[in-house]
Amino acid sequence: MKTLSFADLDLSPEIQRAVGDLGFEEPTPIQSLAIPLLRDKKDVIGQAHTGTGKTAAYGIPVIEAVRPGEKRPQALVICPTRELAIQVSEELRKLAKYQKGITIIPVYGGQPIERQLHALRSGVQVVIATPGRLLDHLDRKSIDLSAVRTVVLDEADEMLDMGFRDDIETILKRVPGQRQTVLFSATMSKEILDLSARYLHDPRTVQVMHDRLSVPKIEQSYYEVRESGKIDALSRLLDLHDPQLTLIFVNTKRRVDEVAGHLQARGYLAEGLHGNMNQSQRERAMGRFREGRIDILVATDVAARGIDVPDVDLVVNYDVPQDPEYYIHRIGRTGRAGKSGKSFTFVSGREMWKLRDIQRFAKIRIAQQAVPAAHEITLRKAELLTGRVRRMIEEQDLSPDTARVQQMMGDEYTSLEVASALLRLLSGDGAKPER
Repeated sequence: MKTLSFADLDLSPEIQRAVGDLGFEEPTPIQSLAIPLLRDKKDVIGQAHTGTGKTAAYGIPVIEAVRPGEKRPQALVICPTRELAIQVSEELRKLAKYQKGITIIPVYGGQPIERQLHALRSGVQVVIATPGRLLDHLDRKSIDLSAVRTVVLDEADEMLDMGFRDDIETILKRVPGQRQTVLFSATMSKEILDLSARYLHDPRTVQVMHDRLSVPKIEQSYYEVRESGKIDALSRLLDLHDPQLTLIFVNTKRRVDEVAGHLQARGYLAEGLHGNMNQSQRERAMGRFREGRIDILVATDVAARGIDVPDVDLVVNYDVPQDPEYYIHRIGRTGRAGKSGKSFTFVSGREMWKLRDIQRFAKIRIAQQAVPAAHEITLRKAELLTGRVRRMIEEQDLSPDTARVQQMMGDEYTSLEVASALLRLLSGDGAKPER
C-alpha cells in the first residue's frame, strides 16, 4: 500500500500536534487503513498483532469525536488485562494532550474501587475497562453507558480465551444500539466471527498481518534497565565490546537527537539520522558512517530504510520496536555476508510484553544478560589497550621513538616504569598534573 504521512490523514490540529510531540514519523499500516474508516463512523474488524500501532488507530478517531461538554462516557474501550488497560489509557492521554476538557480513566480490578468512583463522579468522557470491573460498576450504577457512541473490543481473541464471552455480551447489550463497534484481534477464530456477526453492523475488515519472519543468525541479548539507566548501560556495552560500527535504533525523531547528543557528550563519534533532516544532511551522515569517520549511527526505523552498510558489528534496540517485523529488519543490519553480528535490546517496565510478542511471533529466544559492572569495563579496556600495543610492536617500526624513551629514562627510571606510565596515560587513567 502507499505510504501515507499523518498530514495525509487530515488530523485535527490538536491531534497533529500531539503526534508531533510523540515523534512518530508516519502512520503504521493499521493506522492508515483504520483511521479513515473509523472517522467515517463505520464498524471495523481489525486483524493486527500487539505492537502494530492499533491503539492510536482507534484512539485518534475516538478522541476527535469526544464532546468535552458531555460529562458522561462517550467511548468505551474493553481490554482483557489491567496492564493493557493502563497502557491504552496512557497512550490515549498522550494523544489527547492538547484537547481541553477530555478526561480518560482506566477501570480495572486490583485497584481500590473508591478511587475509581471518585473519578467517575467528577465526569469522564473515555473509559478503558476490564470486563469484570466494568460489570461491578454497572451493578453499582456508578457508570452510565447511555451516552456511549463508540465501543472498542481490544485484543478480543485474548478476552474470549480468558472466558469473558458472557461478560462482553452483557456489556454490549447495555450500550445503546445506535453506536459504532470496533473489534481488534490477532486471530479470526469462529468465535470472533460469531461475535462480530451478532454485534457489528456491516463491518469493514482491515488486516495487517506479519510476513513469515526470517531471523538471521545473530547473537541476540536483552538487558532489563530503567529508562534513566539506558545511556549508562549503552556506554558500558560499547566500551566492553568495542564494535567498529554500531547502529542504534530508537522509536522517535526526538529520541534520535537525545541519544546522539548524550553519546557525543561522552566522547563517542556518533551522529543521528531521522526524517526531519534534509536529503543532503542524511546523505552526509550515512557517508561518514559508511566510511568509518563516525562509528555510531542513531536512527529511527523510517530513516534507516535503504541503509546498506555491510560491516555493522552491533545493532542496539535502545527502544523496543513497535512491531515484531521492525525487530527483524533492525537486527538484519548486522551479521551480513557470513560475518558475525550482535544485537542488544534494552527493556524497561511494560516493554517486556513487547519483547515477549517479538519472541513469540519470530519463534526465537532472546537471552537476558546483565549490564557489565564498572570493573569489567576497566579490565576490558586494559585488554584492548594491551592488544593494540602488541600489534604496534609487531607491525610497526618503533625505532624513531626509542630515542625519546631513552631520553625520558635518564638515570632515574627503568624502561618498565616509563612504559607503565605511558600505558596508564594512554588508557585515560593518568593523574592530572598539579598546578
